[in-house]
Amino acid sequence: MALIKKFRIKSYKGEEAIVELKNLSVFYNKRQILNNLDLKINKQEILGMLGPNGVGKSTIFNLITGLKDPNYGEIIIDGINCTKLPINERFTKFKLGLVPQYGGLIHDLTLEDNLKLVSEIHINEKELRNQKVNKLISQFEFESLLKIKAKHLSGGQKKKLVIAMALINDPKILLLDEPFAALDILTIKMLQEIILNLQSTEEISIVICDHQARDLLNCVDRAIILSNGKIIASGSPNEVISDKAAKNHYFGDEFNIN
Repeated sequence: MALIKKFRIKSYKGEEAIVELKNLSVFYNKRQILNNLDLKINKQEILGMLGPNGVGKSTIFNLITGLKDPNYGEIIIDGINCTKLPINERFTKFKLGLVPQYGGLIHDLTLEDNLKLVSEIHINEKELRNQKVNKLISQFEFESLLKIKAKHLSGGQKKKLVIAMALINDPKILLLDEPFAALDILTIKMLQEIILNLQSTEEISIVICDHQARDLLNCVDRAIILSNGKIIASGSPNEVISDKAAKNHYFGDEFNIN
């Protein structure tokens, strides 16, 4: 049975945006991907993004991180217009963390050395680096895997490692690109529990993009459905799966999360 979120933070916490995308339009070779899109991501919210392939989900991640510039519109993070800021400034100044769908680790390094390498990039003091790495080792229960090279880890272990590496710099915003792809049911449940714990203990704002709609909806506070460059539905999981436009463009009539 999939893990079902026992509470929706939206229901008891006032909404305060940490990321705002305003009137964003993006073109690839004259093809419009996003069309005057507006989106707010609230503090300590888990937001899920769903939609068909090529609808702009990964593009939104690229816009937030600075990997892609919009043709029109603004990107506001923590109240500051960062549309023109380079990638490195966004990650350091606004504490962004990114878990890519593929890669994100060095396969010929051990699990421990992957963590240490990223810690040396973000943390100057050796003692603080060691404290952070040791905390993550304990938090993710990596003790028995420390000396295993990343290329020999299972799919779920690799995903846990990449998430841990993304937490080295104590992000305020964590972007997860297809975290449930090609994983078994028990591993997906484990990742859902990690995501929920990050929200409650670390107070991180989390955005998840995935094609595993049921797994995504079972661990988010709010979801948006994208189609033809626009958000066609937004709300709690139950609200979006009941939305007529979302049914017509994405879910169909038989989909449920129970």
